[in-house]
Amino acid sequence: MSKANVAQEGADWLMARAGCFTASRASDLMAKTKSGPSASRGSLLTLLAVERLTGQPVETYRNAAMERGIELEAEARDAYSFEVGAAVEEAGFIRCDSLPNTGCSPDGLVADGLVEIKCPANMAKHLEALRTGEHAKEYAWQLQHQMMVTGRDWVDAVSYDPRFPDGLRLAVTRVYWDEDRIRELRESIRTADQEVESILSELRNMKK
Repeated sequence: MSKANVAQEGADWLMARAGCFTASRASDLMAKTKSGPSASRGSLLTLLAVERLTGQPVETYRNAAMERGIELEAEARDAYSFEVGAAVEEAGFIRCDSLPNTGCSPDGLVADGLVEIKCPANMAKHLEALRTGEHAKEYAWQLQHQMMVTGRDWVDAVSYDPRFPDGLRLAVTRVYWDEDRIRELRESIRTADQEVESILSELRNMKK
């Protein structure tokens, strides 16, 4: 893997990931309906084609819940580090060595694993994370994508909510490398990348 230590959410970070299959987009890529791939996959390929064609990141909508997560991430990272007794190294955008136009931006590197932090605005979601580890299931493709890119063996899926009392503010569920899922993810990325390049080829021919 090759790591670009640029601050997440900054302009350089947005440029580094433009046109790439990222972990946060993995669920859109892998989403399926009874009849086949979901509409989110087609929307993702269109977005990636636009980013590659223009060389610029496409601005996407950021709601209040996403803003909250960004604001609380450092606090949550410190709480996790204290809880597990391990230093957490921040990371920018990490490119995959074995797949084209693929990368991820984990919330932290720790030992031989990773940490991915969620700070849900809905307190019921954090409660479910405490009781069932639901956050790890919801973001399963994102977590597997991160391991695929980095080669790490596990990801600690963290849900953090400072509104809860002491001892209940942090829910940590460890998710391990799933070879079957990662194989499916690799194949899907290779296929989708070829489709994006076909869209670009079609557009370039239209210019002639």
